[in-house]
Amino acid sequence: MKRRLGLRLWWAVLAGSAADLAGLGLIAAAAWLITRAAEQPPLAALSVAIVATRAFATSKGVFRYAERLTGHDVALRAQAGTREDLYEALIPPQRPRHGGADLLSRMVDDTEAVQDLLVRCLLPAVAAAIAGLAAVVIGLTILPVAALVLLAGLALAGVLLPAGTAAAARRWSARIAPARAALAGRVADLVHGSADLAAYGADGAALDRALAADDALAALERRQARVHAAALAGGTLLQGLTVAAVVLLAQSAGVDSVGTAVLALTGLVAFEPVLPLAAAGERMAGITAALRRLREVRSSEPAVTEPAAPKPRPEPPLTIEIEDLVVRHPALDGEARDGDHPAPYGGRPALDGVSLRVEPGRRVAIVGPSGAGKSTLLAALMRLVEPDSGRITVNGVDVRDLPGDDVRALMTGLTQDPYIFRASLRDNLRLAGPDADDERLLRAVRDARLDGWVERTGWDTELGEDGRTVSGGQLQRLALARALLYDPPVLLLDEPAEALDEETADRLMEDLLDVTRDRTTLLVTHRLKGLESVDEVIVLEDGRVTQRGTHDELVRVPGYYRDLWESEVLTRR
Repeated sequence: MKRRLGLRLWWAVLAGSAADLAGLGLIAAAAWLITRAAEQPPLAALSVAIVATRAFATSKGVFRYAERLTGHDVALRAQAGTREDLYEALIPPQRPRHGGADLLSRMVDDTEAVQDLLVRCLLPAVAAAIAGLAAVVIGLTILPVAALVLLAGLALAGVLLPAGTAAAARRWSARIAPARAALAGRVADLVHGSADLAAYGADGAALDRALAADDALAALERRQARVHAAALAGGTLLQGLTVAAVVLLAQSAGVDSVGTAVLALTGLVAFEPVLPLAAAGERMAGITAALRRLREVRSSEPAVTEPAAPKPRPEPPLTIEIEDLVVRHPALDGEARDGDHPAPYGGRPALDGVSLRVEPGRRVAIVGPSGAGKSTLLAALMRLVEPDSGRITVNGVDVRDLPGDDVRALMTGLTQDPYIFRASLRDNLRLAGPDADDERLLRAVRDARLDGWVERTGWDTELGEDGRTVSGGQLQRLALARALLYDPPVLLLDEPAEALDEETADRLMEDLLDVTRDRTTLLVTHRLKGLESVDEVIVLEDGRVTQRGTHDELVRVPGYYRDLWESEVLTRR
């Protein structure tokens, strides 16, 4: 693939250079033809120039079209390849270092730097160098000293001026991409969190922060625009001074009118491919910053280590054994890393010596206060975090000896904040089963008690981004249907009734406990109603198992579970 792109790039370079040479030849031939025709020579003396002018005019358009077509094809393919590499870099679980809006900015804006690097920097630079060299050669055949002046002017406009603009732009252009990402984050907060912000009276403050981010970005872009304007003015001034100096030298050296005209117009046209290089130098500073941001994502260390010699995937039925599991998370700028708000690295572990055995067909519920380590336990089971000590085995095989994809194929399901894409209901479901036929899709939505809604809305109804066109209950049931369609040997369910009203949550939990009967299931929940039907309840507090047993056993003894159950019963009254 890279070899084909390199070959296409060379074709684009050759076509662009040929187009600039044809333009240079056109002006030189036309200048000679016009001035020579003014002397009224025989027509035969002009025939070669006439043919050359026509040939250069025609070939310039052909070569320019070929250069645009090939160059943009290469640039777009390279940009697509860069985005693909970025996607692949994000596939392995990583320690989160960037917010969603920042990643989107890198995916959209920063990857365009690859296109700009080829189309606006590399191709113009090569073509300008070849065209400038050709102009100097023409000047040498007429007046060597004028050619040296032209070479000096082209060097100033094509080397020193771009270097100066790049140095000037580098001071703040490296801050433009982060500023753009910050603005994107503020806007995303306003758009996606508008209801919550308005409910808490924080919409004004959030809007002020977004406007401040916009002002900061606008200030940086104004400075960049000043550099661009100064570079354009400086290049035009150099062009005019160089051509004027060439004309004066030609006249003082006694060059005839034909040679003077050819020197003047050739020098004037030689600057045309060189002048954009000042803007390219300015752009290079932003491109360098963008490429650096892309490298940051690609160089991010995975959150877990893949085995050097992976073992075969165990076959169901599966027995899950968790032994003295300890998990700590590194800090992330003082912010929590998941729904359980684990402690920073070196502080209290998110999980501290947790042991648990889940046999085939058994359902285990995990309850506990926020920050107890429930979501972290599911993340460790799915190989999304690396344990500090202890181990998790599947049929006796340590999950660290299995590829992460194999572990997630065995243990996965409904995680917190399931994402719904702006696509049809059918396509959103098929994320979990690309080859699923209509019968399998219908069975999954029926098990999730979503078939009535599907019949009313239709399979091809487009769902809004992040599920904004569906209710909370429909969103959770759709995510549950997707998990059931995938049908992993061990089903993990993380707060399936989170953020739902009581009636909807009760119905969802009732349906969920019904469809998971005889399935190996780990259910993380704050709601205790319905847990009478699970095989075991594990209570996590401060990363430790403080209680375990059936629902009936736990409500008879003092502790967190009975307190929570009594509180829930009182609330329901």
